[in-house]
Amino acid sequence: MQTTKFENRTVFFTSLGCSKNLVDSQVMLGYMGLDGFEIVPEPKEAEVIIVNTCSFIEAAKQESIEMILDLADYKDQEAGSCKALVVSGCMAQRYSDELVESLPEVDMFIGTGEYNKITKLLRALEDGKLESKSFVEIPKFIHTEFDPRLNTSPFYTAWLKISEGCNRNCTFCIIPTLRGRLRSRTVASLIAEAKKLAEGGVRELNLISQDLSDYGVDLEDENNLFELLSGLEAVEGVDWIRLFYFYPDELTDEVIEKIAGSKKICNYLDMPVQHFSNHVLRRMNRKITGDRIMNRIERLREKSPGIVLRTSIIVGFPGESEEDFQELLSGVQQAKFNHLGIFRYSDEEGTPAYKLGDKVDQETIDDRFDQLFETQREIVRELNQVYLGKVIDVLIEGQHEETELLIQGRHVGQAPDIDGKVIINESDIEGLNEGDLVKVEITEVLDYDLVGRVVTIN
Repeated sequence: MQTTKFENRTVFFTSLGCSKNLVDSQVMLGYMGLDGFEIVPEPKEAEVIIVNTCSFIEAAKQESIEMILDLADYKDQEAGSCKALVVSGCMAQRYSDELVESLPEVDMFIGTGEYNKITKLLRALEDGKLESKSFVEIPKFIHTEFDPRLNTSPFYTAWLKISEGCNRNCTFCIIPTLRGRLRSRTVASLIAEAKKLAEGGVRELNLISQDLSDYGVDLEDENNLFELLSGLEAVEGVDWIRLFYFYPDELTDEVIEKIAGSKKICNYLDMPVQHFSNHVLRRMNRKITGDRIMNRIERLREKSPGIVLRTSIIVGFPGESEEDFQELLSGVQQAKFNHLGIFRYSDEEGTPAYKLGDKVDQETIDDRFDQLFETQREIVRELNQVYLGKVIDVLIEGQHEETELLIQGRHVGQAPDIDGKVIINESDIEGLNEGDLVKVEITEVLDYDLVGRVVTIN
């Protein structure tokens, strides 16, 4: 096999999809940094280009393919310096055989459990000893505090992946196939990584996994969420701890009270519900009823008044009747989620739902999406009014995305990248720096964002 020498050892990296995929990308970059690779901001400057892909739904697959083809152009010596185009992540895991055939431009495919081997595989490519283009196995790996990781998020925030894989078998979801069975990291490992992140300036930890509520069931008893949260609360320098992907089925009073009684755990919970109709929930293989979901929401609000709730909903699931959809609308109106991610159902081969009958036509799916979107917008507009005139803690992110005349930040109820912003519009903002935690008085409420003025700089 022909050798490929990397002279400048430069890499351009793009990470698609979720925050969990981003953590994998950061670990890969950590390994490449130890091997002498330097990250460059433009693909034309890179000898190695890596695309960490998503394939959760059809739109994500299309985005991944388009990105790969766009970046493949830099293998042309007149356009760039690329000597190796690498595709990793969920799409590589799911379609490796087909992709090897259909994307000859790609030099290497790495699955979701092999990303820690990136430098070893690149060295094999350099030496002409790469025996195959595809490196995809049953996913078993999860990184620990001993794996290098380059936090590419702003220095004050980080995603902390506490487990990988999923033991649920929701009929719409391909994730267990792509990510494998649940495997949790130990409490000690996670606290060690949290301390390392805090030493680097991180003051906001966002706990993620495919299923936070199942954390530790594969480990010894002392490795459970309650012990993990207690340990993370003691990490010096960390101010905010936010929880994502906690299913209502497993939301115990113990965890609810832990959130309510903590000064560091954000009064925020991402809790995927998917639907409120029992008929649809059964077809999704969700082990919960709409009434039980509502009970957990009411319990959360009873113990933590003002808690900010995020969820995800699927519209147009096979068999969803108009009556089912009206139950969903009614549930959303009653639950009053602060943040709602709405997904149009799409058939995904390899999932049980792909074989279900009674498909909902696309026009109906789109119409239901629009109805739910408008319903949620009204709910958010109403909920955000509670902030008007209040003074709240805001984590400063820096200049506004659209103008340098404004500063933007987030309060505890706004997660990075996915929720709204707090916009600071006063003229005297010279003393503010990224990562500052400040007191802001809210003076105006927009649909999803808040506007305010700084009262105190901590």
